[in-house]
Amino acid sequence: MPKLTIIARVVDGLPLAASMEDDKYHRDLDVYKNQAKKIFKQLSSSSPGRLSIESGSEVFHYIIEGGVCYLVLTERAYPKRLAFNYLEELQKEFNLLYATEVDTATRPYAFIKFDSFIQKTKKLYMDTRAQRNVNKLNEDLADVHKIMMTNIHEVLGRGERLDNVMKHSGKLREGAREYAKQAKHLNTMMLFRKYGPVALGVSIVLLVLYWRFR
Repeated sequence: MPKLTIIARVVDGLPLAASMEDDKYHRDLDVYKNQAKKIFKQLSSSSPGRLSIESGSEVFHYIIEGGVCYLVLTERAYPKRLAFNYLEELQKEFNLLYATEVDTATRPYAFIKFDSFIQKTKKLYMDTRAQRNVNKLNEDLADVHKIMMTNIHEVLGRGERLDNVMKHSGKLREGAREYAKQAKHLNTMMLFRKYGPVALGVSIVLLVLYWRFR
């Protein structure tokens, strides 16, 4: 189920709205709240539009739309499809209500009243066996599979910005292509060294025979 939901502005990480959790029963969320704040601080315009970040037994999922980041914390076993559907519903409603006010917001949680919609929507996604959620899980999952999964230590442990996650992924793919290219070149050179002298000798013999018997 969605345990913690925070909405923040990408340009400066300013929290705009969040789900109001009862600290008496959710004190274990403090660590994750701090991690969420660090994630927001590392966002930039080039950060991945959708990302899942593993953190112990939990996973952060977020989407970025219109300069706003919508983030939710769920258990690792919670379906990724439902987590992103949940965020998409929040994004549509929040954008409808506050899109023109996001840039001018100056204080944290300026749109805290949005919590009422968060709580109402969260209830719909609590039970993964509910028929509406089962139907969503049966939809095409191709787009969800394309969303990158990373680890909280990779994002925060070395102080990397989230946009660097995509850059590192691209470098790994480029490195793999370069390695394959070099391996192909080396194989060609090895074949030339192995069979080159033989091919040269045969060519010389054929050339001598040609000039002798023409």
